[in-house]
Amino acid sequence: MKTAILAALVTSAAAFAPAQTGKASSALQESVFDNYVGAVDFRGKEMKWDPLNLSETYSPFQGFFREAELRHGRTAMLAVVGFIATDFVRIPGEAYSFETISKTADAHDLLFASGPMYNLLFWIGLFDLVITAPAIQAMNNGDREAGDFGWTKFAPTDKAKFDKKRESELMNGRLAMMAVGGIATQSIITGHGFPYV
Repeated sequence: MKTAILAALVTSAAAFAPAQTGKASSALQESVFDNYVGAVDFRGKEMKWDPLNLSETYSPFQGFFREAELRHGRTAMLAVVGFIATDFVRIPGEAYSFETISKTADAHDLLFASGPMYNLLFWIGLFDLVITAPAIQAMNNGDREAGDFGWTKFAPTDKAKFDKKRESELMNGRLAMMAVGGIATQSIITGHGFPYV
C-alpha cells in the first residue's frame, strides 16, 4: 500500500512539469548543475537531482535557491550542535537552567512564554534586513556568488581545493538539515535527550 502511494506521488509530479511547446534547440543548453559546485551525492559521485525541474523552470531564482540551500544548511549545522550541546551545558541564568528547562525539546515553548524567543526573532529579522537583503541584491546584480560573504581568510588558494571545501559544506549542510529534523522528532517522541533513544 505504501509503495503504491509513493509511486502515485512520484508519477503525479510529471503533471506539474511544463509541456514542451517547440522543438529543442540544437545548441547545448547549460544546466544549473554546470554553473554551481555541489552536484554530488554523499558518496562523492555525480548527482544531478531536480525531479520537479525547479531550477530550470525558475531560472532567474537559481542564485536564490543556492543561497537558501547554503543558509539553511549553515543554520542546520549550528542547530545540530546546539541541540546536542544544550543537553550537557547551559548558559548562565535561572531561565535557562536544567531545573527550569529539563529537556532541550521543551525550551522552545517555555522560552516563548517567558520572552527570550522574541529577542531571537528580533535579531534574526534585523540580520535579514541589514545583511541578507543587500547580499541577495548584490548576488542578483552579479557582484557576488551565492553564499559568499567574503570570509575566505582560511580558505584554500587553489580553486580545486576551494571547490572541494564548498562541496563539503553543501553535503554537511544537507546532512544537518535532515539530522536536525530527526533529532527534534526523536527527542519529542522518546522524551529523552542525547542520544535520543
